[in-house]
Amino acid sequence: MTSPEALLATLTPLLAAESRAEAPAAGIEAGDLEQAVWLRLLERLREDGAPERPAEWLRRAVRAEARGARRASARERAYREERAPEPDGSPEGSALVSDRRRTVRAAVHRTPGHCPRLLTAMLHPTEPTYREIAGALGISQGSLGPMRSRCLGCLRRMLAAEVPVPGVRGRVP
Repeated sequence: MTSPEALLATLTPLLAAESRAEAPAAGIEAGDLEQAVWLRLLERLREDGAPERPAEWLRRAVRAEARGARRASARERAYREERAPEPDGSPEGSALVSDRRRTVRAAVHRTPGHCPRLLTAMLHPTEPTYREIAGALGISQGSLGPMRSRCLGCLRRMLAAEVPVPGVRGRVP
């Protein structure tokens, strides 16, 4: 049986190559794909030990993670930016939009760990790139995607109790 260190050293170049090949079709960064597969491998090592054919296992894992990323992106909807109401808009509409923004900002500040800094950076009006956000927060760019996903999930759960979900045709029940 090979040691985990030898296994990791052997699989690193293969994982990098497989991730670079699969990432564009999956619509994610190769670093995010690599990180997901490393996590999957570490969980596997802890539970079942090393796979019998590590290279084959790694290729299957990369493809499975890429499929998952494609499925997730197919379910995601494009973000529609909320603009400030037009000057001729109703005062009620302005108040609702302002209240919604305050609620989201307050929830962002209550998120745990690094999430408030990350979400605040992502909500910045200049729309910074991942590279700019990673540099400002002092974390690796490859960690940003999974971290963003965890933070948004946390924010979504927090807001579920505070903001009513729109029903059919945008009506609030």
